[in-house]
Amino acid sequence: MKDSEWWRGCVLYQVYPRSFQDTNNDGIGDLKGILKRLDYIQSLGVDGIWISPFFKSPMKDYGYDVSDYCDVDPMFGTLDDFKELLSGAHKRGLKILIDEVWCHTSDQHKWFHDASKKDWYVWADAKADGSPPNNWLSYFGGSAWIWDERYNQYYLTHFLKEQPALNLWNPQTKAAIFDVAKFWLDMGVDGFRLDVAHAYLYDRALRDNPLREKDDPWPTDIPPSNPMAAQKRIYDMCVPEIYDFLAELRSFVNQWEGRVLLGEAGGQDSEYTAATYVQTGTRLHMAYSFGLVGSDMKAPAVQKAVSKIEDILGDGWICWANSNHDFKRVLSRLNPPPAFHTRAAKTLIALGLSLRGSYCLYQGEELGLPQAELTYDQLVDPYDKMLYPHHVGRDGCRTPMPWEAAKPHAGFSQATPWLPVPENHQMRAVDVQELDHDSVLHFTRQIIALRKNSPALTHGDFTWLENMPEGVIGFTRRSKTQTYHCFFNLTDREQMIFNDILEPFGYKFAENKG
Repeated sequence: MKDSEWWRGCVLYQVYPRSFQDTNNDGIGDLKGILKRLDYIQSLGVDGIWISPFFKSPMKDYGYDVSDYCDVDPMFGTLDDFKELLSGAHKRGLKILIDEVWCHTSDQHKWFHDASKKDWYVWADAKADGSPPNNWLSYFGGSAWIWDERYNQYYLTHFLKEQPALNLWNPQTKAAIFDVAKFWLDMGVDGFRLDVAHAYLYDRALRDNPLREKDDPWPTDIPPSNPMAAQKRIYDMCVPEIYDFLAELRSFVNQWEGRVLLGEAGGQDSEYTAATYVQTGTRLHMAYSFGLVGSDMKAPAVQKAVSKIEDILGDGWICWANSNHDFKRVLSRLNPPPAFHTRAAKTLIALGLSLRGSYCLYQGEELGLPQAELTYDQLVDPYDKMLYPHHVGRDGCRTPMPWEAAKPHAGFSQATPWLPVPENHQMRAVDVQELDHDSVLHFTRQIIALRKNSPALTHGDFTWLENMPEGVIGFTRRSKTQTYHCFFNLTDREQMIFNDILEPFGYKFAENKG
């Protein structure tokens, strides 16, 4: 493998900076906190770090509403802090990917208040009756169109009203975004995670989305409680012209050796979107879908998501993830009995690291953290509040990282943190697991080391094994020099792997036990 293709088979570690480590005791994590914990991240054996947004922002959507793409929000530190973090990571052999939010800006971005840049955003006239231009919906509820009295028009937003959508059809907008990319690439970042890449472009005729038919598959990027699921989102996002845009972006980024683009691919058919966004070698390097992070992680759901990707991936490369900052933590989605928590956490990590592709490990996943159960008055996320109590997701997976069990707030901060540290997280703190060689943390290091030294697991072919017992998935990973047969029991009961499954590979159990 070429050094420039380090991303093929890599393991990334996602850091949500608000919740990783606080060093100035304001209850919010910061860039110096990530720097402080670089040795820990390196000890996991990962290849790089994806850092969620730390740019200047009014924090209506906790950093995903950017008001200045080329500066650090004082909450997280300074640009010099980031440069020190970047240098510290590189000295340890760790790559750094930063989270670029190019679908929209904050309504406090200077572009949005510059009349000469009005066309850098998506505007449309009202219908004759004064209603929005079409039926497009926001992920965060209600119409995707917001009335603005400055221009007596509506502007488009896919999320909060404070997040106006950029018009990337406009060459000037696109050039400004490419200038942002150049700023960070010249600084030395190793690539970008692209937020909501499937919503970069829209149907210029602003046609209504059709309704989802009764038998249409349910989208995996939103919970059933979200009204957006009633529509087929084929005009407000995931339009065919996106492929040309991604190819242009890839060509631009290729000017810097060894840099990588990791796209978030959602929409009506997340697996199709992710798989096609990485094909031909001229689009994104990697993408991830919502087939795992949006599922219950039981065998049928896993097999469905992986099969869909494998069936259409072709020459592309996927990045798998069991968890991230937007979804209920994976252990709580599988929801094993408490006695099986440690075993289930290990199984889920091993499964993700055994699939064909790269893998992104979300902070705390290596500790087997369950979802934090928060009351309504503890919630801060507008999305969680909107869908409460039917949707339990973002705040409960964003609670602070537990470092030291005996310290207040598990060593995250000396001040009251922005979200509470649950008691069942404190007991799973890093310092506790470091002393327990049977812990999820030690297992994570072991399985990552196994993967990195296994050509079959990092780059080998993938083939399903058939006739598995109910609740078990099995597959083969094979390279020219090595073969692994992988079996994962995603139930809380003992399962048998029978000889008729194993004998074709030269294995036989005398008592037919597995």
